[in-house]
Amino acid sequence: MDSVLIGSFPNVSSITAGGNFWSSNKNYAKNYYAGSYAPKASLHKRKIQKECNFLRFRLQSLNLFYKGIEGVSACQECNRRYVVKAASGQSFESEPRAFDPKSIWDSVKHSLDAFYRFSRPHTVIGTALSIISVSLLAVEKISDLSPLFFTGVLQAVVAALFMNIYIVGLNQLSDVEIDKINKPYLPLASGEYSFGTGVLIVASFSILSFWLGWVVGSWPLFWALFVSFALGTAYSINVPLLRWKRFAVLAAMCILAVRAVVVQLAFFLHMQTYVYKRPAVFSRPLIFATAFMSFFSVVIALFKDIPDIEGDKIFGIQSFSVRLGQKRVFWICVSLLEMAYGIALLVGAASPCLWSKIVAGLGHAVLASVLWYRAKSVDLRSKASITSFYMFIWKLFYAEYLLIPLVK
Repeated sequence: MDSVLIGSFPNVSSITAGGNFWSSNKNYAKNYYAGSYAPKASLHKRKIQKECNFLRFRLQSLNLFYKGIEGVSACQECNRRYVVKAASGQSFESEPRAFDPKSIWDSVKHSLDAFYRFSRPHTVIGTALSIISVSLLAVEKISDLSPLFFTGVLQAVVAALFMNIYIVGLNQLSDVEIDKINKPYLPLASGEYSFGTGVLIVASFSILSFWLGWVVGSWPLFWALFVSFALGTAYSINVPLLRWKRFAVLAAMCILAVRAVVVQLAFFLHMQTYVYKRPAVFSRPLIFATAFMSFFSVVIALFKDIPDIEGDKIFGIQSFSVRLGQKRVFWICVSLLEMAYGIALLVGAASPCLWSKIVAGLGHAVLASVLWYRAKSVDLRSKASITSFYMFIWKLFYAEYLLIPLVK
């Protein structure tokens, strides 16, 4: 039957695309069906046979048509696709995928959100604010707020933020299994970032930080980066004699050294000696900032482990929260902060400047009152409530760096 169909098909060269092609097929099919069946065949059987033969006929005709025009001009190729699509309802070639700006934008937003969470934004904000605040302590007159000042601050902030991302990223690399329990929303714990991606980010930002510190040429800045790198590595990395976060006192000392000492002294000296070319001095506001932030750094070191007690117990991290209990550590932290605010009130009252007395005194009194009010409403049985209060402590941290330049 196939040979009869092929032999009786009209010359391929005479076939044209579009309506003439289908017209020829219809006439041929009509004549073919008229003489192909015996009059005694049942109507039902004849109908089925006609449908089968017609389908076979269409496939053969399309095959011949395709071969006949293969290699012809681009216009004929377009006509072939048009005819085939009209006959079968589908094209032999897949349609090109449409450009979808929304899906691309969603992918970009997801990538930015993952990096935002990986960078631990509350620490990034704290680092930037602390450097800007301490840099203002080196300003002695209005003319000091020159492009030179802003360039020096920008150099310090960018280099420190790169190092900050290295430190928090290394901590996540070392705590993937713990974070699956304590912080499953982080990119490494959730699987959004592979371990290799985390290593690449951490290594890149540490190199960028040291490179920028070296290019700037400020020794106080470079040593601030180096000490932060060394303590951040010792705090997190799981090798013999290190991973100091396992030991409550060593963990607290690491955070105290970086947040209270390195940030205050090194970045002040960067502005004082490198940017302004002045001799190193330790002013009253600088001493106050170092002392106050020592209290705050200890509180952050203690409090950050309160919501993470479940994972720390499983993996043998002997934090103060594990050893002393959440409630006791919580109220130790609140008491330390209230003591710090009390000292700040005394320092403000002793200031020779009237406006400094008012601003420092009133500002610290308000922060102390808000702290006590919020502390009484915390549900220590709720991890969400404890975590919310921990973020509130970071907001108090930010607020303090807004007040420090006003202490005279």
